[in-house]
Amino acid sequence: MSVFDSGLFGPADGYEVRILDLSGANGSDPVEQIKGFRTLEHANAFARRYVRDSMDRCRARGMAPEAVLSTWFAFGEDAEVVGGGEQAWRSATELKDFAARRAEDAEERNWRALDPRRDEDEPAEEEEE
Repeated sequence: MSVFDSGLFGPADGYEVRILDLSGANGSDPVEQIKGFRTLEHANAFARRYVRDSMDRCRARGMAPEAVLSTWFAFGEDAEVVGGGEQAWRSATELKDFAARRAEDAEERNWRALDPRRDEDEPAEEEEE
C-alpha cells in the first residue's frame, strides 16, 4: 500500500477531471471523465493545459481576445477538477489571459504528457536480449 492509497493526499481513488463540450452537443453531460490523478496538483495541471490547448485551437491568426473567447464558448472544451474543493483549478480564473495571448511554449498545451491513461494506451517496451 502506498501513501497515495491511504487518502492522506486526497481521495483514495484519486481525483477526476471532467471534460465538457461547450458546443452543447453532449448536453450538460461531460464528454469524458478522466480518473486516476494521484494528486490535486496533477489534476489541476492537466485541466489547465487541456483548456489552454482547447482555447488555442479555437484561435485564428489576428483574432481579438473577445473573438477567441466567443469561439471557445461556442466550440471549445472546458475541464473541471472533481474533488479538490477550493484548491481545484477553475478555467474562469484564467480565460481572459488565455484569450489575450497564445501559449508561448508548447509545454503549456501538452496535456497528453499528464494524462494518467497514457500508460495504459502505450504498448509495452520490448525487453532487450
